[in-house]
Amino acid sequence: MQDWGWPGPGEPYRVEHEFPVPIAGPPAPPLPYLYSIAAGTHPSDNPPYDQMSFRFQSGFPSYDIEYVPKLIADGSGANIPMPGSQSILRVVFRTAQAHLENGTSSIVSAPAPVIGYPAITRYASAGDFEGYVTYGIGVGRPADTNPQTRVRVYEVEKIELGRHLYVVAIQVDATPWR
Repeated sequence: MQDWGWPGPGEPYRVEHEFPVPIAGPPAPPLPYLYSIAAGTHPSDNPPYDQMSFRFQSGFPSYDIEYVPKLIADGSGANIPMPGSQSILRVVFRTAQAHLENGTSSIVSAPAPVIGYPAITRYASAGDFEGYVTYGIGVGRPADTNPQTRVRVYEVEKIELGRHLYVVAIQVDATPWR
């Protein structure tokens, strides 16, 4: 678990999981792949928070989480607009993928891009390429304000609908909106 803190520019949360990138086709082990995305709000917790959960199969990926000034698409370098967001929390999952062997998306369920919670306003995909899966989470408060909007991360293994899933839950402190 990564406790409440501020993963500002140049100070990302970094979580490492050892999982080799396969060099050859099968029988090399598959990379953890993104199975589903969920969002939720927890207004009565202390502190209150909004949460994005990324559920993977085959293991936990490594990842970096950091506030960035804009969300840039992997590969093309294009700016991905995040209207309604005052700041952007970029999540880069390493040694991961969001597609199946045939190239189709591995994500079976995800909320609409506009979340509309007090702390988390929206999210967007920024890439799925060569073992990196990138998302932006829009936060309704500028990252450089004081106090800064804190983030907490936890991991949990669970069985959901008969599947063994590895969940990375990113929580954004919603206290400033109370």
